[in-house]
Parts: sequence; C-alpha cells; structure tokens
Amino acid sequence: MKGQKGFVLLAKRPFAGLFQVLSRWQVLHQERRLLASLSDDALKDIGLNRADVERERHQHFWQDPLRK
Repeated sequence: MKGQKGFVLLAKRPFAGLFQVLSRWQVLHQERRLLASLSDDALKDIGLNRADVERERHQHFWQDPLRK
C-alpha cells in the first residue's frame, strides 16, 4: 500500500523534478554571474582568485558541483 501511495503522489506532479532541475540551473547561472562580478579583494576574502572564478564561469549551467 505504501508503494501505491507514493505512485499516486508522483502521478499528481509528474513535472516536479523537472521544475526543480530547471530552478537549480537558473540559480547556478546567477551565482556564477555574481561570482564573476566580485572584486579581487572580495574573492580573496572567500579564498578564491580570478583564475578559479574564470574556470567556474566557463562551466555550463547544467554542470552542478553539488549534483542537486
């Protein structure tokens, strides 16, 4: 019975996972753009340098380091 309940809930929201993935991709894109806009002093404060930021900025939006 528990399996059926889960199936019914999944059937009611078939695109829930897709919306979560698209939302995560949008957040990644925004974060990478914001990171690229930081000054060198701000990057130093968080332990990054400009080369790290450029490497991260050139990744595709679907390349998620956290795999969420």
